[in-house]
Amino acid sequence: MLFSGTKLSDLSRMSVLLIIAGFAAVASAAFLFLEIAEDVIEKEKFAIDQAATNFVNTISSEQLSVIVGWITDIGSVPLITIFSIMLAVYLLFFSSFSAWVTVYFGVNMIGISLLTKGLKLLFERQRPDILAQYDGTGFSFPSGHTTGAVTFYGFVIYLVVISSLDKKWKWPINMALMIVILLVALSRVYLGVHFLTDIIAGLLLGLSWLAICIGALELTIWRQRRRQRKSVS
Repeated sequence: MLFSGTKLSDLSRMSVLLIIAGFAAVASAAFLFLEIAEDVIEKEKFAIDQAATNFVNTISSEQLSVIVGWITDIGSVPLITIFSIMLAVYLLFFSSFSAWVTVYFGVNMIGISLLTKGLKLLFERQRPDILAQYDGTGFSFPSGHTTGAVTFYGFVIYLVVISSLDKKWKWPINMALMIVILLVALSRVYLGVHFLTDIIAGLLLGLSWLAICIGALELTIWRQRRRQRKSVS
């Protein structure tokens, strides 16, 4: 884990500052999400949405649309669900990670699904276009492809970070996963099934929920090991 074997007295000033910065980042993301959500409720129009649409119109092509269609499938509900089941099975039966990792991975994925669906029903924002072939049905805010990609691939990034992989492999793998997240998110705007603000909201919501789940996981493991040390002593 990130803080394996760490006592409170072991934390350096830099570690404490990073933890505080992490909390501040999550709080800022939540605040920005609420700001966007408030304007969505009031049916406000966003200049950034129109600018994104205009830009897409200038680069759109038939070949690019085919490629983007493949990219958006990487964040689709069926594929993320299959990947999640496969990862959960691996974590639980074939990895050396604590069972708590599997538990919080499940909370991470199920939780974001419920949150996204609930918020879509709450805001009832209509999509810029309805395209069933790209899962472009239902309400628009926030983007489900984006929240799903952030929480799934983001959790995989976390697993790579805490794994025993050589550092020379961790960076390229995690950079590739970050690019996948961004490409999936942006593909939704290119395909015209989401506004850019849906994507921004999805990124903010997904990152906040992912951080909460990972933070809760780290705290659970830390407390478990602390109890084990006390029982031994």
